[in-house]
Formats: sequence, structure tokens, C-alpha cells
Amino acid sequence: MRENLQVAQATEDHHHQQQHKLATNLSSKLAKTRVTAKIHIFVLCIFLLISASLSWIFFTFVLGESRFQVTSVFTRDTNKSATTITNIPKTIPLNCTLLDNTTTQTCPSNYPTKFEPTISSSETCPGYFRWIQQDLKVWQETGITRETLEKAKPHAHFRVVIKSGRLYVDQYVKSYQTRDVFTIWGILQLLRMYPGQIPDLELLFLCYDKPAIWKRDFNKTRKDTWPPPPLFRYCGHRDAYDIVFPDWSFWGWPEVNIKEWKKLSVALQEGNRRVKWKDRIPYAYWKGNPHVSTPIRKELMRCNFSDNYDPMVRLYAQDWRSESKKGFKGSNLEDQCTHRYKIYIEGEAWSVSEKYILSCDSMTLLVKPEFHDFFIRSMVPMKHYWPIRQNSKCGDLKFAVEWGNNNTDKAQVIGRQGSDYIMKNLEMKYVYDYMFYVLQGYGKLMKLDVTVPENATEVCSETMACPITDGSRLIRQCMDDSLVMSPSVKAACNLPKPYGDYELKRILKRRQSAERKVMKWTDEYWNLRSGK
Repeated sequence: MRENLQVAQATEDHHHQQQHKLATNLSSKLAKTRVTAKIHIFVLCIFLLISASLSWIFFTFVLGESRFQVTSVFTRDTNKSATTITNIPKTIPLNCTLLDNTTTQTCPSNYPTKFEPTISSSETCPGYFRWIQQDLKVWQETGITRETLEKAKPHAHFRVVIKSGRLYVDQYVKSYQTRDVFTIWGILQLLRMYPGQIPDLELLFLCYDKPAIWKRDFNKTRKDTWPPPPLFRYCGHRDAYDIVFPDWSFWGWPEVNIKEWKKLSVALQEGNRRVKWKDRIPYAYWKGNPHVSTPIRKELMRCNFSDNYDPMVRLYAQDWRSESKKGFKGSNLEDQCTHRYKIYIEGEAWSVSEKYILSCDSMTLLVKPEFHDFFIRSMVPMKHYWPIRQNSKCGDLKFAVEWGNNNTDKAQVIGRQGSDYIMKNLEMKYVYDYMFYVLQGYGKLMKLDVTVPENATEVCSETMACPITDGSRLIRQCMDDSLVMSPSVKAACNLPKPYGDYELKRILKRRQSAERKVMKWTDEYWNLRSGK
């Protein structure tokens, strides 16, 4: 920079000397000389501005490699012309360095303990957030005492304790695959995103598919059974009290080569663009494991065949063991958006596949579920999906495909609206915000001293990710991809008001009305075919 200024100064002095000489010897050409001088000065100013810009870019690039985020918050004081940078969040990379004379990974002591977002949220959370209060409502009068909480322990895989922003885990039973690992990992990422904003609490978590706290086992008139024990899990049921929480696969499902959700949702959108909807195969598609303990998927597979008509479905059994040996080449979810219609059907209970199927722009044919995850409860039949009855799956599926192929514009709209719902309302920021409000609401119900059990272990991102060896490459890759690198500069979305009883009845009535309409169309179609 200094050299540029010296050159510029020398150039300017040279022009001043020329100007003086011309003024003395050639006074008749004074006007022309002044014009020339102005041009040179203008060029000089442009040169200085370019030099300054290059210098600023250089320093910005250098800062960008430092421990601070370049994507910081800018606030402009209207009384000043300068722009200032405030509250730049510190990045929190994994620190896998072992301390002297130790062989065990420990948690860093320099985690942020408090960070207030600098951008207040101007957006209201998606509609499914309104169910949070409904899930916690049963404990509003009594709160959650130590006695109430401990009754959930026989059902739980592990206990999570959050105290002073740090997380401790007491594991009772190992879950299937890495469900427990990525559930705990997800909670750790929430603490990195909103440090100091999650209250002290204790919770018990169940990783099985089905709920465990059934309403039939608890009676408000009997003090020995009331209130029910609070138990967190991945899905709920209208006849159960389990608290619904985002499932582990949002942070990855390495056993079946499913990426963490942020990365996978981008891949699904790219897969959607490969084949236009009207160019897709005009059949309904499903691929999965039919060998679950409930018979519903085995019944579905029978829809593949008919002696009387084209069933309009393409159903495939997924052999995960074989896929694993082949490197999962035939199971990429982004490669499965090739049919106009996709089928969602539950397995043991609710299925992780729900969000992947709904993401495909294909009209989702949703076999009426018994269970719900945290986001499906605000989805509307005939707006986001086409409802299919459990007890007449084959006939309902065929009619849905026939209707869609005869009403392509309407079918395409339903498919797109379902996909848009997932992509817009299931951004990872919203998933974390949902967890944030569930845990805040739950923490307010605590009527006990939050304590760390003797057998509990402090857990952090370092203790989970750093010890992973090359033999578990997919697990570490999912963790690296989903690692929250800094506190959020933006506050959580604004929590909408909970549903009132009248609103809930109206929602249920609207849903039933849409289902009955489809049922009527389907029955009329089959009555005409049979000559009734």
C-alpha cells in the first residue's frame, strides 16, 4: 500500500511540475492544460480507490481464516457513516487434542456458557410447533416430581441430564444400531447452537419404535397412577402420553448410508429436478423392508399382483444386508424420485422414511397411520398428500393412481405442496428450534433438584466424535457433516399459541371430511367397475 501511495505521489508531483512549466511558457494553452490535469487527477483517484479495495479484500480473506465467523452481524448507526461489527460468534471446532499424560478424550473447558442471539426473530414457527404444549399439557397442573420421573426409568434406554449447559448421560440399555448415539449427538448440537439457553433438566429417552406410556394405564382419579411418567421418544399416538422428539436420522443413519438431513435435503431437491413430474413413471412406488413384525407391509406387497387389472403399483423389497455388501449403490434416496406417486406406510410403528417420501414432489399416497412424528400433525390430506385406507390398500392405491393420471395438474400440485411443506418447514434450524421449545417447556415443569447420577458420564461432541476410528467412517462423517460450528446469531422462531380444544376438534373434523370425500370417490369408482 505504501509503495502504491509513493508512486501516486510522485505521479502527482510530476504533473504539477508540467502544469507550472506550461503555465509559464504556454499561457495561451492554459485552458487545455487544466482539462488535462483534471483528467490525470481523476485517473489517480480511481487508482487509489482500487488499491484500497484490494487491500481490504486481502485483510478480509486473512480474517476469514481466523477463529471468527466472517458471516457476522452488521448493524448501522444512523447517526454515523461507519459500519460496525457486533457480537461475532466464536466458532467451536472439534478439539481432539489429548491433554498431557492422558489417553482418554475429555470435554473442553472453553465452551461458550452463554450467548444471546443478536437478531431477534421476526418469523413465527411452523404450525406443528403448536402441538408442543399439547404434548406437555398433562403435567401442567402437577409438574414433574422425582417420583413421577423415576417411574419412566424401566422403559428408558438412557437418561440425559443438562446442568449448567453441560450434558451427562446415564445409559441403561444399548439401543438398536446408533439411534441413541445420534439422538444424544443431536442434543449436543442444540447446546452448541443455543449455549446457556436450555434450562437444567433430567429426561428419560426410549429409542424403540412404539410408545410405552399408554393412556389406558393411567387414571386421573387414582393418585397412585397420576400423573403419568414423562418419556421422550420419536413418535406419539393419540392413546399415549409419550413426548415426541425429532428422530436420530436428522443427524444421519450410517447403517443404511443415509446422510444427515441438511445434506440429504439438498440431494433430494437435486434428484427432484432430474425428471419432470409429467415425464415420470405413471405408477405408485414403494421400496422398503416388508419383514417387520406387523403384517401391514406384507399385505401391501400383495398389491403388486392382480389377475383382473393392472394394480398401478411398483413395490420392491429392500434387502439391507445385500445393499450393504454392494456399497448401497441401489438405495440412494435422491435416485428414487422417478415415479409420479410414492407410497408411505408404517412399519413396526411410525417410519423414518416419511420425510424422505414426502420430499420427492411425487404425490404421496399415505396409508392412514396410527402413529405420528413431530411434524406430520399439521399436514392436511388432499393438500399435502392423498389418504389411503389400511383395510382396502390395493383398491385405494389403484384408484389414486388412476385419478392422478386423469387429473395430472391437480396431482402434481398435491405432490409439490407436500414436498414444499417438508423443505420449508423442516430446515435444520426449525428442527433445533422445536427441540429448544420442547426442552424449555419441559424444563419449566421440573419440580425436583436436577442432579447428575453417579454412573453418568459427561458427554460432548469431542468425546463422541474424536475417538471414532476409520472402521466407523460413516458414523464420523455424519457427525462432521452435522456439527454445529458456532452459536446462532438469530433467535429461535416465535412460538405460536397452542391449540385450544375447539381448534383441535375443527382440525380433526376437516381432516375426516377430506378423507371421507376420497373414500366416497374410491367406492364409487369400484362400484362402477363391478357393475353395482
